[in-house]
Amino acid sequence: MKFGMRKPSLKKRISARTSIKRQVVHRAGLKMPKGWGWLKNPKKAAYNKVYNKTSFDIFKIIRKLFR
Repeated sequence: MKFGMRKPSLKKRISARTSIKRQVVHRAGLKMPKGWGWLKNPKKAAYNKVYNKTSFDIFKIIRKLFR
């Protein structure tokens, strides 16, 4: 589990937005409503909730500074 600042990766950022799996799920209309991840995959949803509370993104901090 990661604690503290997340290390940014441009490669992973681009691949997450251009993946085939993402396109198929989005176009097929299989997206779950926000907050319903517990139904689709509860183990992953629990991990993600803890991960997002214990780590932070440097780009979010930079965005807040320049608002």
